[in-house]
Amino acid sequence: MRPVRGKRIVAILAAGGLSLAAAACGDAPEETPSGSGASTAAAYKACMVTDTGGIDDRSFNASAWAGLQAAKEAQSNVDPKYVASTAEADYEPNLRQFVTQKCNFILSVGGLMGDATKKVAAENTSQQFGIVDSSIEGATNVFPMQFATEQAAFLAGYVAAGYSKTGKVATYGGLKIPPVTVFMDGFADGVAHYNKVKSKNVKVIGWDKAKQNGTFAENFGDQNKGKTITNSQVSQGADVVMPVAGGTGLGTADVAKASGGKVSVIWVDQDGCKSAEQYCDVFLTTVVKNITDAVETAVADGAAGKTLGSAPGYLGTLENEGVSIAPFNQFDSKVDAGLKAEVEKLKADIIAGTVKVESANAPK
Repeated sequence: MRPVRGKRIVAILAAGGLSLAAAACGDAPEETPSGSGASTAAAYKACMVTDTGGIDDRSFNASAWAGLQAAKEAQSNVDPKYVASTAEADYEPNLRQFVTQKCNFILSVGGLMGDATKKVAAENTSQQFGIVDSSIEGATNVFPMQFATEQAAFLAGYVAAGYSKTGKVATYGGLKIPPVTVFMDGFADGVAHYNKVKSKNVKVIGWDKAKQNGTFAENFGDQNKGKTITNSQVSQGADVVMPVAGGTGLGTADVAKASGGKVSVIWVDQDGCKSAEQYCDVFLTTVVKNITDAVETAVADGAAGKTLGSAPGYLGTLENEGVSIAPFNQFDSKVDAGLKAEVEKLKADIIAGTVKVESANAPK
């Protein structure tokens, strides 16, 4: 993977990835305008189908779109476009329309698109596909991009336990699917590790790893549902909450904003202080899944004529910076220096394998 380009990616998110209210996301895809310095190389049409969270979810759809924008910077012949899915029934027809448009690379964003992608890819074996948060067995024309988010979420759970004043922290998901519950597994294990090494008893509300049972909003775009869940968890004593729910999690940020500093949030996917900066003052940190760089590399390589194929694809880890926790930003002075040092040591131990982080929901 190329090194993470923080400042440039932030600029892309601000200029192209998160200012998409003006982009028409209907039945037909919206094509990004070509720059004046267009390459003479043949256009490489990189076409993205969003999950139901929408292009401006401040989370994984927006991250993937930023990756396409970054790929265009890396290879000027890249021609990025997307279509937004408003329901799961849209996945297959949206993929098919991009096959009809002869896109060079068709990206499915999200594990929920696995079945539709598998079906369409099997019927179009000469077409190159890619998918985020899933791997399709036997599909030689689908490039998987997966992330060991349990590793970074483990660090976030440790931070949450160390920062909590009430001794209770919480999490909830958008849907009960592996790309979501893997975050929750790591978070719960990070809290458990803190309890073990500190002889504490910080409790996790919203997820029982052993029983694989917890709280879910059943969607990725309902902020009111996020508020309801968060208010319930706060009423049970939680003062740090990690929503793994895309735009639904913005409801959690609203609750934290209104709490006057009593509740803080651990965001996911993109550094919340960059993707939803109006809530930066409530984001303790973020479990970052570097979808942007993974997508950028895959698309730029394809545009440069490299063969992508399928397995083994890409797996983001703490070691290759495919996953991480974001800076503490406005919480930097509030987080104890000892806790910061422990987290850095824990990260090194996970990379070295001396601390094992395991989840049945992790990418295989």
